[in-house]
Amino acid sequence: MALAARLVSRSRQLYSVQAAFGNGGATQVRSFAAPADRPPVSGDDLLKGIFFEVKKKFETALGVLKKEKITIDPEDPAAVSRYAQVMKTVREKADLLSDSQRIKYTIETFTKGIPDARTYLNTLQQIRIKSGLIDHLGIEPLMMEALEKIEKDIKKPLLRSDKKNMATLLAEFDKINKKLGIRKEDLPKIEEELELEIAKSELSELKKECVEAMETQLKREEFQDEEMPDVRKLDIRNFL
Repeated sequence: MALAARLVSRSRQLYSVQAAFGNGGATQVRSFAAPADRPPVSGDDLLKGIFFEVKKKFETALGVLKKEKITIDPEDPAAVSRYAQVMKTVREKADLLSDSQRIKYTIETFTKGIPDARTYLNTLQQIRIKSGLIDHLGIEPLMMEALEKIEKDIKKPLLRSDKKNMATLLAEFDKINKKLGIRKEDLPKIEEELELEIAKSELSELKKECVEAMETQLKREEFQDEEMPDVRKLDIRNFL
C-alpha cells in the first residue's frame, strides 16, 4: 500500500497544492459548506465530508492503477507516454487537476497581490524551479532583460497596475516568443510536452525509490543470495 499511496500522490495534485501553498482548505471547505437556507455545518461534519471526499478520490485513483500497466523506464519514450496517459486517466476519473492546471493554479495563488513586475517574474522562476521544470529556451533571462529595459526608461520599478508600461512589457514578451518560435496556436502542443516532461521526471524518481528499496532489502541476511531484479520488469499492480 505504501507504493500505491506514493503513486496516487503523484496525481492528487489538487490536495498537495492546497496543502503546500497555504490555501487552508478553502476549496474543500466551499465544497462542503451548507447552502444559506440550511443550518450551518459543524466542524466535525465538515472534516468528515472532506475526509470521505479525499478517500473516494484516492480509491478511484487506486482502482485505475490496479488495472493499468506501467513500465518503470524513464528512458523509454513509449513508457513515459504510457505513464502520462495512465495519470491522465486517474485525474479524469478522480476529478483532479492536471500538472499544467496545477502549475496555473499555483501561479495564480502565489502571484495574487504582487504589486510589481519584478517580484512577479522572480516568483514565476521560483515556481518553475520547485516544479522541477527546466527553462530550456532561456526565456526567463530574456524576460528580465526586457523588464530592466523598461524600468530603466521609466526610472522606477514597473508596477502591474501601470497599464501603459505593462502593455509595453507584454509587447516585448511577444517579440521574445516570436524570436524563439513560440506561437499561441502551439500552446496545446507545449502543454503536452510539459506533461511528458513531468511524467519522465516522476518515473525517474519512482525508479530511484524502487531501486533504493530493493537495495535495502538485499542487504538483509535472508536475501543475500538474491539478485537485483530489473526495475523495468516490475509490475506495480502486484504491489497494490
